[in-house]
Amino acid sequence: MTRQKVLDLYFMEARARLIDLAAFLDRVDRAEGGDDFRIKAFRRAVAELQKPGPQRAKNVLLSLSDPTTEPIPRATTKAAAGAWPDAP
Repeated sequence: MTRQKVLDLYFMEARARLIDLAAFLDRVDRAEGGDDFRIKAFRRAVAELQKPGPQRAKNVLLSLSDPTTEPIPRATTKAAAGAWPDAP
C-alpha cells in the first residue's frame, strides 16, 4: 500500500485519537496531586512515538508491560493497572 493510501484511509481516525490523547494529558496536568506510575509510563510510551522505525506499536506496548518472566505467588490487586508499577 502506498503512503498516500495509508494517509487517505487512516489520517482522520489517527487525528481524532491524537486530540483525545492531548485532552487526556490536559486533564491530568490540570488535576491536583502528584504523578503516579501510570502517567509516568504513559509519558514514556508517548516518547516512543517520536522514535523512527516500524516498531512503534511494539515499543509502546513493551514500555507499558511487565518485563518479568516469573509469575508472582498471588495477585496484589483485583484488576490490571495498564502499566508496570516497577518501571524505571
